[in-house]
Amino acid sequence: MQQSTTRPIGGSRSTVSHREDLPPLDRWFGVSRRGSNLKTEILAGIATFLAGMYIIVVNPAILSDAGIPFASALSATVLISFMSSLAMGLYARNPILVAPGMGMNALFTYTLVMGAGLSWEVALGCVFWSGVLFATLALFNVRRAVIEAIPLSLRYAITCGIGLFITFIGLKNAGFIVGSDATLVSLGTIDASLVTFFLGLVATAIFVILRFNGALIMGIALTTLMAAPMGRFWGDEVMVAWNGLAAWPDFGAVLKVDVIGALKVAYLPFIFVMLFTNFFDALSCFMALSESADLKDEEGNPRNLKRSMTVDAFASMIAAPLGTSAAQTFIESGAGVAQGGRTGLVAVVIAILFLPFLFLSPLLSLVPGIATAPALVLVGLFMMTPISKIDWSHFDQAFPAFLAIILMPLTYSITLGIAFGFMSFVLIKALTGKVREIKPAMWVTAALAVLMLLTTQ
Repeated sequence: MQQSTTRPIGGSRSTVSHREDLPPLDRWFGVSRRGSNLKTEILAGIATFLAGMYIIVVNPAILSDAGIPFASALSATVLISFMSSLAMGLYARNPILVAPGMGMNALFTYTLVMGAGLSWEVALGCVFWSGVLFATLALFNVRRAVIEAIPLSLRYAITCGIGLFITFIGLKNAGFIVGSDATLVSLGTIDASLVTFFLGLVATAIFVILRFNGALIMGIALTTLMAAPMGRFWGDEVMVAWNGLAAWPDFGAVLKVDVIGALKVAYLPFIFVMLFTNFFDALSCFMALSESADLKDEEGNPRNLKRSMTVDAFASMIAAPLGTSAAQTFIESGAGVAQGGRTGLVAVVIAILFLPFLFLSPLLSLVPGIATAPALVLVGLFMMTPISKIDWSHFDQAFPAFLAIILMPLTYSITLGIAFGFMSFVLIKALTGKVREIKPAMWVTAALAVLMLLTTQ
C-alpha cells in the first residue's frame, strides 16, 4: 500500500523522502497534504478572482459617491486587494480573497459621509483608527471568543442581512427602487436605463445558473455593452464614454487620510461604529465562508483562525492610508474552494491577478452604475444561502435572527441590524430563564451594542 503524504514529518523516512521530492510550492503550502495539486490550486485562484473581480469596479463606484475620485479609489482597491490577499496566502495560508468589503464601503459612503456629513478624508481617519483598534483585538485573539459566543442562528442571520442590504443598494443604484412620500419606496420610472438594468440582471442570473466562471464580471461586461447606445440612439443620458485603454495608476487618495482630524471627541462614536461594523462584517463573511466551504479545523472553527484574523486586521489598518474603506475576507472565495482549492497558493494567485488592473482605470471607468448593480443584487442572493440553516421552529433563536436580517435593509444600516439582533438575543434568553445559554463574550457584545446606540443617536 502506498504511504500517505499526510503523516507528520517525524514519520517514516520514505514519507520524508517523498515530501522532499515535491515541488517547492507544494511543500511550502502543503498542497498535497491538503489533498490538492498545483494545477487545481492555480485554477481555483483564477475562479475566485473571476468571481470577485467585480469589486475592482463596484468599490470605486460606491466610494465615488462619497467624493473619492473613481480612478483613485480603483487604484486603492487594487493595491489593498493585492497586498492583503498575498498576506492571506503567504502567512495565513488560506484560499481566501481579501478585498474592500461590500458592507464596509456602504457604511463609509452612505452612513459616515452622506449620512453624518463627514468629509471623506476624516471618514478615512475613522477607518484608520478603527483598524488600529481592530488589530489590537486581533492581537489578543478576541474575535475567537466572540465567534464561539455568537449562536449559529445569529451567525447565519448576519450574513443574510448583509446580503439583503447589498441587494437593496444595487436596486437603488440602478434606479429600480426609488424613494416615495406615499409608500417610502416604489418602482422607478420604466425607461431605457431601467430596462437595460433588468435585462442585465436576468442575463447575469443566467450566467450564474449555467455555472460560468466569472459570471458576475460577464454580467457587468454585457450590461455595459447594452448601455453603450444610451444617449446616442435612445435614452437621454450618455452612460458609456471612451476615455482610453490604459493609464498610470492614480494615487491621488493615498495618504489623504485625516488621522488627526478623526480624533475629535465628536467623531469617537463614528470610530466605534466603524470598529463595531468592521469587526462583525468581517466575522460574518469569514464565518459564512467557513460554513459554506468547510474551511474548519478539528474543533469546527475556521481554519488558521488567528493568522487569518491578523491578516484581516492588517488589511483594515492599511486600507485608509491607501484611500479606501477596510478590506476583509470575501464570500466569493467559495468559488475557488468549489474548484478544489485548499491552500494559500490560491490566494497568492488571486493577488497576482489583481496587479494588471492598476493600469486599466480608463477602461474600467467605462462601466456605468447600472452595469455593476446586477452584481450587487446577485451577491446579496449568494449571501442568503445560510437562511435555511436557521432554526425557525425555536422562537428564541428565530426572533433575534429575524430582527438582524430585516433591520439591515430597512434601517439602511448593517450596524443597527447586528446591534438589535444581539441585544434581543441576550434579553430573550435572560428573561426566559436561559441565562446559562449566554456566554460572557455575548454579554459584552450586547453591552457594546447598547453603548454604540447611545453614543450615535
